[in-house]
Amino acid sequence: MRGSIPTPLSTQQVRTKLIAALQRIKPEDIASDEAKEKFIDDLPWWISGTVGGNTPCVEATLKDGKKLIFDAGSGMRVMGKFSEPPADKHYHLFMSHFHWDHIQGLPFFDSSYNPTIVFDVYSPFADMKEYLAKQMVAPFYPVDFSLIEKHFHFHVIEPGQVLNIGNAEVTCVKMSHPGDSYSYSVVEDGQKFVYATDIELGSKDFAHTEDRAKIFENADVMLIDSQYTVEEALRKVNWGHSAFCYAIDFAAAWKVKKMFMFHHEPTYDDRKLNTILESAKWYANYVSGDSLEIDIAREGTVLDI
Repeated sequence: MRGSIPTPLSTQQVRTKLIAALQRIKPEDIASDEAKEKFIDDLPWWISGTVGGNTPCVEATLKDGKKLIFDAGSGMRVMGKFSEPPADKHYHLFMSHFHWDHIQGLPFFDSSYNPTIVFDVYSPFADMKEYLAKQMVAPFYPVDFSLIEKHFHFHVIEPGQVLNIGNAEVTCVKMSHPGDSYSYSVVEDGQKFVYATDIELGSKDFAHTEDRAKIFENADVMLIDSQYTVEEALRKVNWGHSAFCYAIDFAAAWKVKKMFMFHHEPTYDDRKLNTILESAKWYANYVSGDSLEIDIAREGTVLDI
């Protein structure tokens, strides 16, 4: 969910949450165990929870149980602890690009070391195997990629190419980011999910071209890079990320139904992210009425499409 680097909660951030909770408490909120639980359950999410601090890794399960993974950030380690491997022991891993925050979880993913589990890795980058292997060499990591590569199979794909996985179709398009990055759509039974991280939106992205329409138009759910406020985006031109309001304009232009803000700025705490979420909801309502639903990506979120 975080961009650039893993961002664990600090002691000061935990303290801020505790103070905010105590400021809301009333005597009746601690009258019984049930009252205490209700008090906690009723707290705003930014006090009682967190968006999380891991870098991008998103799992999509198809209706037949096949599992797709988008990027291999540090969240992949958590996924390995709390998500069951697919019944067919076969993962389909799609890489947006190979910056470190999108690959660093692979060496810590339990299933990477299970020789009975097969990984098909897809990317338009022809050197993807080399990129993943480079982080697993001494002195940077104690286990060499050569010890696990036998059950990894690499597939170079082209933008616009349709991959059929079960009953789903997966397609990608190149977006603006230093070194390039690719957004993906998954369509199954008429439902479309879009994974669009690490993109710096520009005027060309709003042009109704066939390649972009195929990915974005009428998406049911889209996770999209919304790392910055406008003020930050203006200071960080060519850094490869977007302001949340630009992402909303983009989602509205392509008639997306639900948008999750994704790839959060690592310096933002949960309180600031909640403030941005509230601003985003207001802005989405201003530009699109009720046609676009806005939420913020949080670790552990499960969504049925």
